[in-house]
Amino acid sequence: MANFFDLLGRIMISAVFLFSGINKIFNYDNTISWMEGFGVPGVLLIPAILFEIILPVFLILGYKTKIAAIGLLLFSLATAIIFHLDFGNQMQVIALLKNIGLAGGLLFVGINGAREFALDKKKKYVRL
Repeated sequence: MANFFDLLGRIMISAVFLFSGINKIFNYDNTISWMEGFGVPGVLLIPAILFEIILPVFLILGYKTKIAAIGLLLFSLATAIIFHLDFGNQMQVIALLKNIGLAGGLLFVGINGAREFALDKKKKYVRL
């Protein structure tokens, strides 16, 4: 049962990033304008989209789980610092805390890896 909940947790954490990456594709021009408003070059949107789609898929599949989790952890903290440090705006504070919370969950996955429902798990065969 713990293996199922591990997979479910990885799916739930990944969903935030997947939906965000897909939303950036459908709102490409608006997202570039928003990023540039914070002094971030628009050219970084493509790597951000790739990061937000590829690494969550790796996390769900359990492929390179620790690397994917640490990558998303760093991405969460970077976006929190760059885009959500406006303490005068309650919505930005909530977004900051959401990113920090996601980073905490990803830290746990990055340290412990995935359980049985993962491509990283090597099957141990018994010689007869």
